[in-house]
Amino acid sequence: MICNKKIILNFALFFFLSLYLISPIYADDYKVIRGTVINIIDGDTVIIKPSGGKLFKCRLYGIDTPEIPVDGNPGQPFGRAAERKLTNLVLHTTVHATLTGDWSFGREICIVRRNGVDINREMIKHGYAWSYREFLKGPYISEYINAEKEARKMKRGLWVQSNPQPPWDFRARYR
Repeated sequence: MICNKKIILNFALFFFLSLYLISPIYADDYKVIRGTVINIIDGDTVIIKPSGGKLFKCRLYGIDTPEIPVDGNPGQPFGRAAERKLTNLVLHTTVHATLTGDWSFGREICIVRRNGVDINREMIKHGYAWSYREFLKGPYISEYINAEKEARKMKRGLWVQSNPQPPWDFRARYR
């Protein structure tokens, strides 16, 4: 009987600890904002105009796309293609942006959905983004990594290249 209680207590502790570790993405206190995408900055950043709210810059959570040319630095292959893909997916459409509570260079980190479809994952799935493994949490780890594996296997988008350079390595070169 004491052994069963110990097992139940250990299971409950494990369960609640697991919930705590994934809660930053699922917490009820994080906002979901409905708005219109009014501009695309690059393959992983959009500007959203909430209904009755102030414009904000949204960095798509869990992905990293090839760099576009900026300030005299060259862009990467597929940088403009990623920007066009994101444009085709969301520009001038209504989206739901789940704010993760994190920020990057003045941008809210968001999971963007259009008609219930995770746009962040779509960018990976179509071969225009890497899954940004360093920052992935919860179920997004397997969803995004599996989407990338499939895109690589099918040689979609940037994966037609034999060895594409990840954007974080490219940026390190120009800092």
